[in-house]
Amino acid sequence: MTERYAVVVVGGGTAGLSAALVLGRARHRTLVVDAGEPRNAPAAHMQGYLSRDGMPPADFLAVGREEIARYGVELVRDRVVEVDKGEDFAVVLAGGRTVRARRLVIATGLKDELPAVPGVAERFGRDVLHCPFCHGWEVRDQPFGVLASSPASVHQALIVSQWSKDVRFFLHTVAEEELSDQDLRRLATAGVDVVPGDVAELVVEDDRLTGVRLGDGTTHARSVLFVAPRPVPQTGLLERLGAELHETPFGAYPVVDPTGLTTVPGVWAAGNAIGFAEQVVHAASGGYRAASAIVGDLLMTDLDAAAQE
Repeated sequence: MTERYAVVVVGGGTAGLSAALVLGRARHRTLVVDAGEPRNAPAAHMQGYLSRDGMPPADFLAVGREEIARYGVELVRDRVVEVDKGEDFAVVLAGGRTVRARRLVIATGLKDELPAVPGVAERFGRDVLHCPFCHGWEVRDQPFGVLASSPASVHQALIVSQWSKDVRFFLHTVAEEELSDQDLRRLATAGVDVVPGDVAELVVEDDRLTGVRLGDGTTHARSVLFVAPRPVPQTGLLERLGAELHETPFGAYPVVDPTGLTTVPGVWAAGNAIGFAEQVVHAASGGYRAASAIVGDLLMTDLDAAAQE
């Protein structure tokens, strides 16, 4: 017989585990389906999470998995490949298992598509970074580079100047004419050097970044490079369920209410599944909000049904 759960959580990262913790403590039978592909896996540490500042992401998730297990929450290492909605949800796993759930939490996150510059993918999360709030303190006062991917990369170049006064903004495929006069004034005022020309590769010596080499052979000594990955939202399940999406400069994400409820009744979303800028602390909060809303929703649904009997 098909196993039945009150809630299936798709995604075992911070948002999914946070939701599962609240649901388990509320005595709802809950299953977490985790493909094991957290967005912050390349990072050696996470920052800015009060009481967990500097903790390795893998350790953080391991603690979360231990905590949900205390409340009877089940976790399976698998991938959801299909969801069908009827009176409840039929959730099909890649391993061949099908379970049913009254409610869903989609916490599938997003993937970062990195610039196709030799060396970037290999160094990402080490000395090739994207978030100064996550890693700026650890690399403060070093020579920074910022790799432009669009004129909007000016914002990143300006922000990172908070952590170093030696910043070079490599225009790469962006023409200087694409930058506004205001952009150029701000860059100059912040002391950010603008470097035209395509970036050909990163220079790595003794397993550390030492420079950025341009197509003309010129090499700029840098020990840190900030890049702006293209976020790819993992919204396949939501789209198949018919959830409404809205376009943003960072991809299309589901329309949600303040609790994470999507336009599909019974389906909540949390973490990077709802937006590019959801850090670990935001994801934990989003999972909590979604779960607490589901607890109330299930209770009222059951009370109303019982009152009609």
